[in-house]
Amino acid sequence: MARNLLVSVLALAITSAGVAAAAVPANLTSALADKSRPEADTARDAARKPAELLAFAEVKPGQKVADFMMGGGYFTRILSPAVGPKGKVYAYQAAEFIKFRAAYGTDQTKVVGDYKNVVALTAPVASAGLPDGLDLVLTVQNYHDLHLKAFPAQTADEANKEIFRALKPGGLYVVVDHAAAAGAPLTVADTQHRIDEAIVKKEVEAAGFRLIAEDQMLANPADPHDKLVFDPSIRGKTDQFVLKFQKPR
Repeated sequence: MARNLLVSVLALAITSAGVAAAAVPANLTSALADKSRPEADTARDAARKPAELLAFAEVKPGQKVADFMMGGGYFTRILSPAVGPKGKVYAYQAAEFIKFRAAYGTDQTKVVGDYKNVVALTAPVASAGLPDGLDLVLTVQNYHDLHLKAFPAQTADEANKEIFRALKPGGLYVVVDHAAAAGAPLTVADTQHRIDEAIVKKEVEAAGFRLIAEDQMLANPADPHDKLVFDPSIRGKTDQFVLKFQKPR
């Protein structure tokens, strides 16, 4: 399919892993080496490429950032030391998720308790209560959830508007998610936990953002794009898109 062809072509231009690793800022290198990170998290680093991703997201000491739909806190635990004691991380967990699975709330409480510069946010997904003046909003493998059939149809639009409001001018909104087949309907958010990246671009830009960069660091052209992401044959190896949007200055 078209995405697979594009990935194959772009792969020829990707910088070698050694050069990419050398470009990772010191704050991210030290954050990843933090001994307080759970072993279950560090075991996932090779697949999730957090150093490359957070370098792409331009994470710097002193920033105010939001981990939007933080899940188990994998990225919150890296962002906290990466922004340092003068920075702040807002770990957002959707109230609907906690109601569906209590462990999401337990995970949030544990992560917030482990880091002094992390603030818990828990509210409905369409009105998360993000503070103003954020430098970055990061959401990883969760944008498709804004289109789950359990949520009203306008949920993604409302969430994107709030994120736009919360970011300072020039602030970044980085979206990572499992790629669906080009042209796939929104219903695959429920059936496959994927989304067509073209839909994400259209929705986020409609909120006022500009797409300024995209990266193939998590691409996998071997992904058939029609399987549930939890299928054992593809879990942990899905084709994922990485998009960087900016609020105009």
